[in-house]
Amino acid sequence: MDQEILLQLKDIHVRYGGVKALDGVDISLDEGEFVALMGPNGAGKSTVLKSIFGLAPIAQGDILWHQHAITPVPHQLVKQGIAYVPQGRRVFTHLSVEENLEIGAYIVRDKNLVKQRMAEVMEFFPALKTKRKAKSGTLSGGQQQMLAIARGLMVDPKVLLLDEPSLGLAPKIVKEVFAKIHEINQNRKTAVMVVEHNIKSLLNIVDRAYVLARGKVAAQGKPQDLVQGDTLEKIFLGEA
Repeated sequence: MDQEILLQLKDIHVRYGGVKALDGVDISLDEGEFVALMGPNGAGKSTVLKSIFGLAPIAQGDILWHQHAITPVPHQLVKQGIAYVPQGRRVFTHLSVEENLEIGAYIVRDKNLVKQRMAEVMEFFPALKTKRKAKSGTLSGGQQQMLAIARGLMVDPKVLLLDEPSLGLAPKIVKEVFAKIHEINQNRKTAVMVVEHNIKSLLNIVDRAYVLARGKVAAQGKPQDLVQGDTLEKIFLGEA
């Protein structure tokens, strides 16, 4: 049985002033799929996620959710099942791990359900469980990134949008973070779209990848196909 297309960008154009950040981008994410967005700096990767989540000005094109065009508004998207984790490990450093997770569940009115979700998330991230009462500012960089992802999971999303989760982390920690993201995708059946520079960490766990260059999709396909050709090399070296 074919998986349903959950999320689709059709001919998306985004401009910041006179600068074209996205120039006619078409991207899709199927139910339960793990997709990577890759490309050099300034290619438009993060803008793709921001346009989906209503944080970038769409000049033209459509965002489709379950094949119906929507006007992206952040709080409405969260209710529909889309969670966005921006780059830079944006946790509330003066609040505890538990309090950060409670903020992640702000749309959930049932207190028992919040407790249940928190228990599930803590089991999923044992490092957070042991530090549940600690101020999140005292956590390591890797633990803060785990907390940012865990906070996104508090709404039990169908889609998790992750912007450069490996940013500023040591290689060993990057491996742990990506293992957790893969586990979320596999065990919770959450569809994941991740923007990433760290290509090697990703290509062996994603289903498909899009490579962006200068605001356009320059290549797409299964990771092994992209690696076998010289497409990635050309794009990252600026030849595309």
